[in-house]
Amino acid sequence: MLDDLTGWITDVIDALGYVGVAFLVALENVFPPIPSEVVLPLSGFVAGRGDASVVGMVLAATTGSVVGAWILYGIAAAVGPIRLHRFVGRFGRWFGVSGEDMTRAELWFDRRATAAVLIGRCVPLIRSVVSVPAGFRRMAPLPFTICTAIGSLVWNTALVGAGALLGDRWEQVGDVVGLLQTAVVVVIVALVALFVWRRFLRDRIGFRGGRSDDR
Repeated sequence: MLDDLTGWITDVIDALGYVGVAFLVALENVFPPIPSEVVLPLSGFVAGRGDASVVGMVLAATTGSVVGAWILYGIAAAVGPIRLHRFVGRFGRWFGVSGEDMTRAELWFDRRATAAVLIGRCVPLIRSVVSVPAGFRRMAPLPFTICTAIGSLVWNTALVGAGALLGDRWEQVGDVVGLLQTAVVVVIVALVALFVWRRFLRDRIGFRGGRSDDR
């Protein structure tokens, strides 16, 4: 399946060049099964063999990143915080999330929106998702666009440049990105485990321990 996807991506880039790269990156932001670790290094490889400019590929990819980020932003903004709070009010208890938790998270994001979007665009698995809270909170359009563009430019430059340098070995970039993704997953799992411990387990275990001590 990955070979078929890579073949399709190759055909799109060969046929459409910069426009194809921008389209694929925008699509990758909205539809994660299209991996940036294939699109970007491959576009760098195409540029490296002389069929395009590395700078042009980076700019095309960054344009696609901003477009894709704005699509997710727009969807989240259309849903809006009111509907989100209603959803949490109805179903949040199943996940241990309350309205107060949502309010605290919103206030945290409002204080750190610029850094969250800027840094988030450079982190695997978080790159696209960070546009969602920005949309829910309706972050100011200009800072959102600038932070998205800068963060995406860093990520795109690294992967496109690596693909151009590695040439026929451009697929090795995916191995490095895979390691980074694994590290991010480990951190996310650890944070979820910490949340579950604090919200569901710590008080219950402490209560039982206290009751057994009384006996």
